[in-house]
Amino acid sequence: MIAKTKYIPDGKKELKELSILHYLDANYLYYPVTSARCPEGKTCVREGQFVKIGEVIGTRKGAFFEQPMHATVSGEVVGYEKRVEQSGKVVDCLIVKNDKKYKFHDSIIERTDEEINALTKQDYVTIVKEAGLVGLGGSAFPTYIKLETKDQIDVVIANGVECEPYLIADYSLMMDHPQDIIEGLIYTMKASGAKKGLIAIKKKYTEIEERINFSLKQFTQYDIKVVKVGNYYPQGWELEMIKNAIGIKIPQGELLSKYGVLNFNVSTLQSIYNAVKKRLPVLERLFTISGNGVHNSSFRARIGTQISELIELAGGYKDIDIPKVLILGGPMMGVNVTRDDIVMTHTSTSLIVLNEEKLIEEPCIHCAACVYSCPVSIQPTQIMNAYKVKDKDALRMLEVSKCMECGLCSFVCPSKIHLTEYMRLGKRLAK
Repeated sequence: MIAKTKYIPDGKKELKELSILHYLDANYLYYPVTSARCPEGKTCVREGQFVKIGEVIGTRKGAFFEQPMHATVSGEVVGYEKRVEQSGKVVDCLIVKNDKKYKFHDSIIERTDEEINALTKQDYVTIVKEAGLVGLGGSAFPTYIKLETKDQIDVVIANGVECEPYLIADYSLMMDHPQDIIEGLIYTMKASGAKKGLIAIKKKYTEIEERINFSLKQFTQYDIKVVKVGNYYPQGWELEMIKNAIGIKIPQGELLSKYGVLNFNVSTLQSIYNAVKKRLPVLERLFTISGNGVHNSSFRARIGTQISELIELAGGYKDIDIPKVLILGGPMMGVNVTRDDIVMTHTSTSLIVLNEEKLIEEPCIHCAACVYSCPVSIQPTQIMNAYKVKDKDALRMLEVSKCMECGLCSFVCPSKIHLTEYMRLGKRLAK
């Protein structure tokens, strides 16, 4: 009998043991003018102008919001070039030549505790909006929009599950900076009016539980607890995590706030802490290079750093005669890219480099492994067949829009059919 697949190899043990190199020495930083969520954008600086850390250098425009761009180093604006950004697309990038003096803009001044205690809900929304904060778990959804909700919020959840294989950015953050996460959670509770905060982690991460609980001893005046959820994939999906963390089952497509819940990735909460306390935008991310086709290494590097530089610092590619497969992000939900002149953005966490293996796609054997394993209970093979004949009505009836592109259907398929790609194509066709 076919069983539901939930547990997949996570490949994290060796990566957690890597030392983290703090890399600040990139000669040039590249800032995408547009992004997947913001198809329009413009800069507000000119060639030859000197900028400082935290200075606004442009604005990206989405369908219903704007997002400021900030310099992450000090230096000279030297022009524009095309580079690959997080979505895998080639976009125009503003280039800043790093003067390596790391001078902060005059606006970067820490707030006192008295100033923070006097902040209103609207103040928090404005601070987060002006810092250009987005969901750092990968969604890149503007954080201030969540905070603007008029719904009554009972609990704010810090999502530290990070269930996708080979990703360790949130794990490292929780181990190294638990207090930043807690203070960001407290600010978010104050902004939303929530009385309760939860930090969700995997059951197996006892070391993180101990680290966070030790830091929580400084904040006993707040109702914040660690809650342990399953070790399986995709436990980090917010609806699955919320169901197991607090017992509320939220229908797919519904706003979490309607159920009194707000959910933020732990890295997003650290960015809220930095914005509120230090008046800082996101300057750095932890970035891991892994896979059998490259020397593995972890870095903490500035937004705008070229990933090709990090590959070189890590020791370069292995087996250079073998073609490589490059995956930006995790192996289940990441994006395949064909070049390595990729720019680190707010949501960049990992590049996986694999030696290419030729896989032959075989006919579907109707085993239903994809159906049993689908976390949103759709039927991938039927959706694939509907897409192949371009039947939009069938795609809608089969609820292709519910697909969260977790990659499990492709992972479990014994015929090596890339079902997840058919789900993506089907969603586009059914619109």
